[in-house]
Amino acid sequence: MRSRQENGFTEIYNRYWKTMLVTAANKTGDLDEAEEIVQDIFVSLWKRKEELELTSSLKNYLAVSVKYRVIKSLAKRNLKSRLGDGYTYYDVIDDSTQEWLDFEELQHRLGELVAALPEKCRLVYQLSRESGYSQKQIAEELGIAEKTVEAHLGKALKTLRAGLNQFLFTFLL
Repeated sequence: MRSRQENGFTEIYNRYWKTMLVTAANKTGDLDEAEEIVQDIFVSLWKRKEELELTSSLKNYLAVSVKYRVIKSLAKRNLKSRLGDGYTYYDVIDDSTQEWLDFEELQHRLGELVAALPEKCRLVYQLSRESGYSQKQIAEELGIAEKTVEAHLGKALKTLRAGLNQFLFTFLL
């Protein structure tokens, strides 16, 4: 994608758009809004293709992007409903730089939370979410039972979800 090859971008789009759309639509409850979220993510990805440095997989980056944009969209919808339909300030501003900084801050916080997990729990999470291993593959790799992998993953996700919810709650205020 960095070499300005549209084929690479098209492959990325074809591989991930449907999953991203389903996720956004499930969270927002609005197919049009979900389509706009996914389109905005791909436009942003294309615009920043040369300077984008991923610290995790593209799949994780896109998943976090969808989550962040959905949260932002729901917050925007909530603000509009509180202030009325005449409110257009949010619609006019191009805040892509701020969005990128916010994403970086969110990604940094996630990294801190992952690093604070107990060792086995962190390792299971990283193998699952960052390396894309299945629970069975993780169990084989670490020589533990699949139920143990499931327990570690559940604990990690619960801890991360709580930490990110707290972060996002204070972030959106």
